[in-house]
Amino acid sequence: MTSGVARRGAELGVLALGVAAPWLAPAWVTQLAFLWLMVLFALTWDVVGGQMGYNSFGNVLFFGLGAYATSLLQRGSHLGYYASLFLGMGLSAVIAVAAAALLGPLILDMRGHYFAIATLGLGVAAAELFAAWEWVGGGSGILPALPPGTVPERNRFFYYVLFGLALATFLTLRWAYRTRFGLVINAIRDDEAKAEAMGLHTTRYKVAAWMLSALFLGLAGGPVAGLAGFVDPRDLAFAGSTFGVWMVLMAILGGKGTLWGPVVGAVIFHAVQEAFWTFLLGWQRVALGALIVAIVVFFPEGIMGWLRARNPGWFGEVVEEPRRGGAQP
Repeated sequence: MTSGVARRGAELGVLALGVAAPWLAPAWVTQLAFLWLMVLFALTWDVVGGQMGYNSFGNVLFFGLGAYATSLLQRGSHLGYYASLFLGMGLSAVIAVAAAALLGPLILDMRGHYFAIATLGLGVAAAELFAAWEWVGGGSGILPALPPGTVPERNRFFYYVLFGLALATFLTLRWAYRTRFGLVINAIRDDEAKAEAMGLHTTRYKVAAWMLSALFLGLAGGPVAGLAGFVDPRDLAFAGSTFGVWMVLMAILGGKGTLWGPVVGAVIFHAVQEAFWTFLLGWQRVALGALIVAIVVFFPEGIMGWLRARNPGWFGEVVEEPRRGGAQP
């Protein structure tokens, strides 16, 4: 009971802080908007990588498709900015989910490092394809449409869009993990061969999990393109060496295979990364590399796993104290 009340209080506190943050820290609105993007990245990666046990390095593909689809629709649309943005986000979601549905049966038949390498190739191939495609700007990228209003107003608008998407992702996954879908993808992670022997259509569920990740990644692409003001195929849309890797690290840092773990990992990783860029300019990539090593070495089970092992009562687990005076009859 106590743990449930504490969890509900933490959720309400995060919600209130998220709504008030642009007004409490107006100079940090852009960084805070990217914080919610990091939360979304970590949560969507964990669907496949943590809950299902398939370590994907290609989820950035769906984010990049969303960034380009929304930007291109807005540039050719005669609708108002906000109507074209949300229409573009809807189109981006459809394209991303369709890509996951088409590629999923092919890629998800692979397992282990074969799957990881195949997904890594998807992101690299997409970046090179869009960099050579002149119709979408090629290697020079494209400039998306900008919303009306001042720069602070634009940043606040995109902040709330990304905050809303991160919140929707969290609530959707919390619901999904409590259903048969959540039980099946956990069974696939624990022992896929046994899950298949029990008659479960594992490929169908694996593809569905990838499609769920793609849905929110596709939705996020358009707002991030508008917030950044530029869509580059290698540095933003299909940035496998940054976004693609960070998704994995944030989920591992917080504790993959949990709901709150990716959120905690994303907050800590983003805060530390911003501190590196502010105070270690010139050495920030060295420091970030050291952080990556530290995450893998010292937090193999993530922060949530570390806390659960030391304070099981916080997670509703009851640990019986050993009886004094020896065993009782």
